[in-house]
Amino acid sequence: MAPASLVPRSTQRPEHPLLALDQENLEFVLQLVLASGSLKQVARYYGISYPTVRARLDKLIVRLELLVENRERDEMANLLANLVDAGQLTGAGAQSILDLHRSTH
Repeated sequence: MAPASLVPRSTQRPEHPLLALDQENLEFVLQLVLASGSLKQVARYYGISYPTVRARLDKLIVRLELLVENRERDEMANLLANLVDAGQLTGAGAQSILDLHRSTH
């Protein structure tokens, strides 16, 4: 796959909502995933209370919900992702179809 800078703008994927987060929130998401979703572990990592972590997560959820709501819908990408998940299409095949679709629309 060509680097994003070499792909015409019209064929690039819409920006993922997580990429709109600042570094601090991205790090929080990383720590949450590494802790397997355990807010207690995240609280220990940051040295803060569980309620503080819960409040921070709640704010982050609201932010992400707003970003997702306002994100451009890409039905073809969703369809192809579902086919890949179902094992009916390879990832490379899906990317080729999506690139062709975006270059013609």
